[in-house]
Amino acid sequence: MKTAIIYATMSGHSKKIAKAISKELNLPTYNIKEKPAINEYDLLFVVSGIYSGECSPELLEWAKNSSQQQVKSVALITSSMSNLPQKFLRNALCGNNITVKEKEYLCIGSFLFMKLGHPNKSEIASAIEFAKETIKDCRSR
Repeated sequence: MKTAIIYATMSGHSKKIAKAISKELNLPTYNIKEKPAINEYDLLFVVSGIYSGECSPELLEWAKNSSQQQVKSVALITSSMSNLPQKFLRNALCGNNITVKEKEYLCIGSFLFMKLGHPNKSEIASAIEFAKETIKDCRSR
């Protein structure tokens, strides 16, 4: 099963989470700002934050232009101060017939001096476990 991680980050939190998962599971990792060529993935972990209630514009644009030939299914991993899910990103991907896993990993993110220390080691470890379980679930189907 061809699997990778793509992330969008403004504060570095999503990169930190993506790189930790990548290291643990030996998966390729791509920064959306580098406009990576995402082709023929069975599963793509999309790691991003919510910024003032919005998804990263680059990531949302990528999702709107993605196809089922590029990626069959997506699992979302989101950090935000409000613990909000990625509804706009989910809708954009589903609108292109890309399967988005129902379960989304959510963790607290920090901004400036608010909620400092997040995502913490425990939250990053939980993101890794989420990724492991998602892969295991996909392989068992």
